Order: sequence, then structure tokens, then C-alpha cells
Amino acid sequence: MDTTSGTLDEALHRLHGRGPEFREYLSNHGPMAVEALIHRGRAGAVHRWLDTYETRLEEVPPPRTRITEANWHEALGDTARVTDWTAYFSRLTGRQPWREVLAQWWPRLLPGIAGAATHPAIRVGHAVRALTTDGEDAARLSELAHALGYWAARHTLLPFSLTPSGRAETADALAALPRIAERDVTPLRGYAQLSGTPGWLETTGSLGVPQDPEAARERLGELVRAATLNYAAYGHGDGVMLVHAATAPNAVLRTLPALPRELWAPSLAVAWTATAAITSIYAADTPLPPPDASSVTAEEVFELAADHGDAHVIKFADTALDVAAASEDGDDRALAAALNAVRLIGSGD
Repeated sequence: MDTTSGTLDEALHRLHGRGPEFREYLSNHGPMAVEALIHRGRAGAVHRWLDTYETRLEEVPPPRTRITEANWHEALGDTARVTDWTAYFSRLTGRQPWREVLAQWWPRLLPGIAGAATHPAIRVGHAVRALTTDGEDAARLSELAHALGYWAARHTLLPFSLTPSGRAETADALAALPRIAERDVTPLRGYAQLSGTPGWLETTGSLGVPQDPEAARERLGELVRAATLNYAAYGHGDGVMLVHAATAPNAVLRTLPALPRELWAPSLAVAWTATAAITSIYAADTPLPPPDASSVTAEEVFELAADHGDAHVIKFADTALDVAAASEDGDDRALAAALNAVRLIGSGD
């Protein structure tokens, strides 16, 4: 085992002794942040970062009742059953290839992407990247089980039915989204306002969702890019919450190669709906000039994010670097978005 993989496994082992949330509803970002740090070459900072972050975490909740194929429906979305869900997915990944488990459960979990402000889906995306990039072993398989279990426990359907089926381009649809009337709200209160916000359902439904898998994958990449650049100008609406408009679809994008191709187009549709919801709830009404990123490299931007230390900043910078790398000219607008997160988010958020 190389040093980087060993650090990831050590960090995951530490984190799996803690619950997926703390202070009643805040997500444990540790597994996501450490995977991003290691992926971006900052393995040496991981345990020091964890020493500080771990102090806020809580114990694993007690188990309730065993979940099985016969009774899982009744446990879906039951936060009190999160440890039961982790045990269930641990059994599944212990006897089946993890890609088979993911393919079976992805369409079951995907409609509930809004749960816990999309953090469970984001955690799955980081787990899948670790498995596909760093290789399969017990710690990384366990992390996938924890991530899927968290998603199942926090599974939350949006309070409306929507199937995007228009012809709008991604950036145009995102730019046209209206904002909800009542601001500074929890995600659940924000979701409840969306269907009553004039023009929201029409604008969100206008996105074109190609059924060809490769075209859907390309459009999902466009969505991640548009949401990242949108943060550069509108992140001051809520610096913490708006990052998920980009990190959630990027988690889906990272997961696509591990999924059957027939799931790619439905994944795009759900990811877009989640991004649209978060944008309308948390993006500012008017733009502000983003930081100047013309004189910094991608590596320097991530270094700033890692030194800042906040998990949201680290994860958003990780996504911004994906966007910059996918651009032919190393688009510094994505790097400016990451610098904006460094500027907007406090180190203790």
C-alpha cells in the first residue's frame, strides 16, 4: 500500500467511528474532505486537519432494527435508522461487487438527492472516486457503505414532480432561475417555496435532457461548469450553501462511469433539479465581481483552500479544479469561484 492510499484508509478508519451528522443535522464532511485533500496531493495535511475537525463529531447512533430486502422500503428516509442502513450496505458490499450494489441502489436513492442538502450524494461521489482511482479495499468499500447508508437514511423527495424536457441550454436555464421570496431559510423550507415561485417550474423544466448517454454526460459536465462559475458572481447569497449547487452534480458526474449507461440521462435530470433548487434558494439576487484569478495556478488555489481548512471550501475547490482541468484554456473563472469560497466562508463554518 502506498503512502497516499494508506493515509486515506487511516483517515476513513478514524471517521467510521463517528456518526454521519453532529449537532442534530450538520453533516460530517470528514470523509469527503480528506478524500479531496488526498486526491489533490495534500495527504500530509490530512491527520492534522482531522485532529481539529474530529472534535466536533459525535458517536455513531445506536442501531434499531435489521434492514433487509423485505423491509427496506419502510426504513427509507428514516434518519434514526442510519446505523441500520450502514450495516445493511456493509453486508451487501461484503458479498456483491460494489458496482452491482451501486447499480441496484442508485435509481432507488437518486430521487431523494435533496436529503441533508445533497451531502449524502456528494459523499457517495467521493467514495466512488476513491474506489476507482485508489483501488478497492476494505476501508474504501466501508466508506461506500457508510455513504449509501447515509443517503438512504436522509432520503428526501422534493415536494413537487418535475421532468426537465425542454430545449434550453444549461447556462441559459441556470441564469434564468428566479429566486424564492423568503430568504435565509433551511433547505426544507426553501424547497417548500419552489413550486409557488413564479416561473420556477417552467424554467427548471426547460432544460434539455438528451437521452443519449454520452450527450447526457457532456451536459452534466456543462451543468457542473455553469454552477461553479455562477458561484463566482452569486456566492455571496449564501457562501456555504450555494457550493452544493456545483458539488452535488459533480458527485453525480464522478459516479456515472461506475453506473450502467441507461442511468446517465435520469441522473442528469435529477442533478439539474437539485442544482436549480439550491440556486433559487441560496444564490444572491444580483452579482458581484469575483476575485481575480489570472495570476494563480490551480495548485496554488487548492493550496489556499486546504490552508483555509473549511470542508466546504476544500470540496468546492476540488470541483472548481475539475472544471478548470476540463477547459481547454484552464479557465481561470473556475479558479476565481474557488477563491470566492475562500473569501466568503469562515474557517469555522
